Amino acid sequence: MTALTPLDELWLTEAVRLREQHAGPLEDNEANRRARAGAGDLLTRIKHRALSLAERDGMLTALHHWKQGARLSLIVLAAFAVVSGAGLAFAALGDGQTPVNVFWALGSLLGLNLILLISWAFGLIFAGGSAASLGRLWLWLSEKLARDAQAAQLAPALILLLQRKRLNRWVLGICVNGLWLLALLSALTLLLLLMATRRYGFVWETTILGSDTFVSLTQNLGTLPSLLGFGVPTEDMIRASGDSAQTIENARQAWAAWLVGVLVVYGILPRLLLTLLCCVRWRAGRQQLALDLSQPGFAELRERLMPSSERLGVNDAAPAQLHQVQTGASTLESEGALLVAVELDDQRPWPPELPNTVADAGILDSRESRKNLLDQLTRYPPARLAIACDPRRSPDRGSLALIAELARCAASTRIWLLPAPAGQALDADRLGDWHQALQQLELKWADSAPLTWLETGHD
Repeated sequence: MTALTPLDELWLTEAVRLREQHAGPLEDNEANRRARAGAGDLLTRIKHRALSLAERDGMLTALHHWKQGARLSLIVLAAFAVVSGAGLAFAALGDGQTPVNVFWALGSLLGLNLILLISWAFGLIFAGGSAASLGRLWLWLSEKLARDAQAAQLAPALILLLQRKRLNRWVLGICVNGLWLLALLSALTLLLLLMATRRYGFVWETTILGSDTFVSLTQNLGTLPSLLGFGVPTEDMIRASGDSAQTIENARQAWAAWLVGVLVVYGILPRLLLTLLCCVRWRAGRQQLALDLSQPGFAELRERLMPSSERLGVNDAAPAQLHQVQTGASTLESEGALLVAVELDDQRPWPPELPNTVADAGILDSRESRKNLLDQLTRYPPARLAIACDPRRSPDRGSLALIAELARCAASTRIWLLPAPAGQALDADRLGDWHQALQQLELKWADSAPLTWLETGHD
């Protein structure tokens, strides 16, 4: 997966907050411990905690799926914009068998664009940049194409995060104006192609307006395009086009240049400038995004992530299923070897004789001992960790969760399934349950003491 951007981190943090707000607190002992070990201020620790929970619960994967869905939905909308732009050009010019009514053509090319542009501008000014229909369609398509149950909180989290700095208007503005720009460019391309391959005549028609009105309107609309080099029909050409389609090549070319110039100046350039404006405002505002610690869910984390005194004894419900072991320590930041035992009885002598390079972490038989060791391993992860377990006990969910949590603190882990004491035999079914559980956790196990591996890193 690609690296997370600062926006992704804030986005996931907000999504985790919304999930806990709606579904209740998550089991977060390990995430809190890692966040405390990472140091930093409260905002940094809240983000570290949220990213740990997001990775554990699949929300990080859902984020990548959502972004893939967003890109795919943009491709779909872009394709629709290209086809729609081509349709506008065809509607404006027709098949070339009949003269082109220049103002009907202009209305076909720019009418809907102008209405929606004014609507978007009024929404930006008076409604605080509420989502345009194209923007809402993009968000809806992104969520549908993600197809991930964990993505349910991502779209609301993104909207809430952006609304605090009123950046949603600029994101949707990029989408809306960019798609319209693409549609108009498609219309311009096909317009030029049709004019290059077909012979069009241009006329204007009216029942209640005089010819002076059309002369004035045509010349006024052509003023700005003429500054960019686009031609404008002369007054005689305009008046002559009111009677019949001009057959003079200069008149055809003048009308064609005028139509293209009006499309570029009053259609394409405004959309291009608005797209660039939205991009600039988005890039500037994105640097100011931050978490709002006054939001419900964040204030409660202060004591857990930056405690005034260490507390023991927070009982949380066990997760419904164990999560795969993904080591949180790299070989560059870990060192040493450690042996630890989980819930051994008094009948078994412990510890065994260990090489000088292998440390003994004792037996974890209480909640306090587990917490102390996990805190130590989070700060100083070992390169190799061996966890001794008594396979005469059932591999219950609590023991497996502890094993998985210990394994995530080391660069490499092996489970030592201890042999039965003299005169006793291991239950084959129970031993099979251990093997199956460790396979699900993707952990290696050994039936004999892995002391050589602990000391040297190989067998």
